[in-house]
Amino acid sequence: MMFSKNKMKNNLISTLIIFALIIFIVSFAFGAEEKIVDEQIEQLRNILDSSSAYSAFQTTMLLKSAQNLIESGILFEDTRGIIENSLEKSLDAYSVKKVFDIILETQQENLPTESLINKVNEGFAKNVNKSVIISVISTKAENLKKANEILNEALQEGLEINGEKEMVGILADSLENDVPGESLSWLLKTGTTEGKSIMEISEISEELSYLSLLATDSGLSSEEISLLFKKAIENSTNIDEICENIQTSLETQISTAKTESGGTVKPSAISDSGTLPTSSTGSPLEVGETPTQEAGEAPTETGSAPEPSTPPEEEAPSPPEN
Repeated sequence: MMFSKNKMKNNLISTLIIFALIIFIVSFAFGAEEKIVDEQIEQLRNILDSSSAYSAFQTTMLLKSAQNLIESGILFEDTRGIIENSLEKSLDAYSVKKVFDIILETQQENLPTESLINKVNEGFAKNVNKSVIISVISTKAENLKKANEILNEALQEGLEINGEKEMVGILADSLENDVPGESLSWLLKTGTTEGKSIMEISEISEELSYLSLLATDSGLSSEEISLLFKKAIENSTNIDEICENIQTSLETQISTAKTESGGTVKPSAISDSGTLPTSSTGSPLEVGETPTQEAGEAPTETGSAPEPSTPPEEEAPSPPEN
């Protein structure tokens, strides 16, 4: 009996020691991480203080936003890069904070943020206006949320999907290319049910993006594109056949548009090499294109209207008879 009590006592002491050790390790790790963040924020403070671009209040505001980003899991290098580029491009403090807020909100919703950060850096590299940068990443963030909703809907139906974050990025890219959400939901559910890999679903998603861009270039509205995709899905259960049906319908639409206009329709969004654009169409919201670049393009010779021809002489009215 005495031996049993001693054993219980020893087990209790061992448990308490282990518990205390775990608390010590966690506290030490947390303290070390907090120290690293403090050092990183100090680096950012030195960068901001080295410039007179922002007031003391604005500097404090940006440092707080930067700290929130880093503590949420955004890499310090990415945060520092945005601040350095903002100073170089003379971006005002409140626009920088807006960029940070969009990235932070996306990160807190456990959505992939790499594409947002890449778009911001692309905008800086191409000297895109701040309002366009903010608009682009706001749209991309919304597409990530919509893509996540499509994913969650499939998960709620009991489907097992590997690489959820990667799948959200794939769906968001297609949404950016104006592929209807209903079509992507169908693709995800059908592809997963048929055992297709993420790579296969990604390839089909890219094909749908190409077809959607082609539809937009042919002059179809978003409602018409959505209806076209919906009809194709309703008429077949085979993924390859559905893509072919969409392609056929588009060719019919383009041919009809050419006939009715008596000329040519807009050139396809597909490049000369036949590759698909990686993000959105060439709209004013695309970081890679500035509104002034698009507006300033001169019309090509093939796209110019034909000059009116003079009527043939034989068609001129004959003089009155005497």
